[in-house]
Amino acid sequence: MSPHRDARSDEPGPGHAAPLLHQLVYCSRACAGVDGPAVARIVATAQRMNPAHGITGLLVHGSGMFFQWIEGPREEVTRLMDSIRRDPRHERVVMLGETEEVRERLFPDWSMELVAPGDIRPVLQDALASAKDAKSTAALCLLLAQFDAERPDPGAADH
Repeated sequence: MSPHRDARSDEPGPGHAAPLLHQLVYCSRACAGVDGPAVARIVATAQRMNPAHGITGLLVHGSGMFFQWIEGPREEVTRLMDSIRRDPRHERVVMLGETEEVRERLFPDWSMELVAPGDIRPVLQDALASAKDAKSTAALCLLLAQFDAERPDPGAADH
């Protein structure tokens, strides 16, 4: 094994802390004509391109909206977000959050994974179960709390 790492690799060396990781979350409206096959092409392109740029994350598509979590090196994440803003398949891109900190990835094995809206809670719970550092655990707990707070109470209609 070579002692030199690829310049895009963010894996810490022996005895080093987790890498500095840039993350952002945005939502946008899918333009007319963006259907299941179009979303599948977006995901396939991301899965092909993202590993070379050190980017991981997840994409949620449903009800004509995109919600995406992107993490990786700052320059690469910024470049990808600029491309998304120019992409004619998106309109009204809204940044929901952006941070940079030393921590592990929340989705280390996902070059970009498509998640159905109804599956987001189990995905976040799985990520929480495998989180190894306090910052990732806190971020995932916050996302789960926000998700649960925004879900309608199924028993509320009975009152």
